[in-house]
Amino acid sequence: MKRRDPARARAELLAIATEEFARVGYFGARVDEIAAKSSTTKRMIYYYFGDKDGLFTAVLEHAYADIRAAEKALDLSGLSPRDALGRLIEHTLRYHAAHPELARLVSAENALGAVHLRQSSRQADTNLPILQTLDDILTRGRADGSFVRDVAAVDLHLQMSAIALFRITNAPTIEATFGV
Repeated sequence: MKRRDPARARAELLAIATEEFARVGYFGARVDEIAAKSSTTKRMIYYYFGDKDGLFTAVLEHAYADIRAAEKALDLSGLSPRDALGRLIEHTLRYHAAHPELARLVSAENALGAVHLRQSSRQADTNLPILQTLDDILTRGRADGSFVRDVAAVDLHLQMSAIALFRITNAPTIEATFGV
């Protein structure tokens, strides 16, 4: 008798669901299609995630956890504030370019009024550390004189994200308009 590996099955479902939600959005994605592309069943999707909303929430939580883990791995605390900020901005742009599914998932969630993130018990613990990292960099930079403006960490994060996400979410209209 073959034993099931719940962690592997859950990870596979998250990967397939991420692709599907990123490709066709929340309303276009079908649990039947996700199950058909996996090595498990629709019933197991409901067992692991409750329903389509639970699956989409888990996909969002996983996508945010991935980018936050990558940011944490940068270990910016030993760098000068300018170098730390430069490295984080460069990382943000490169990460989003390499993971366009995150921008598409965020766009889908925004179209839904962020209902899944509002109901997530994990998202705050996952996402708040980036603001703490930025606040640390900004505080150190103001203290040593490298940054003279008083910028809030959340505002800086929003600007970094906006630049990174815009390039992905608006790529079709940019290409149609400017040919690039």
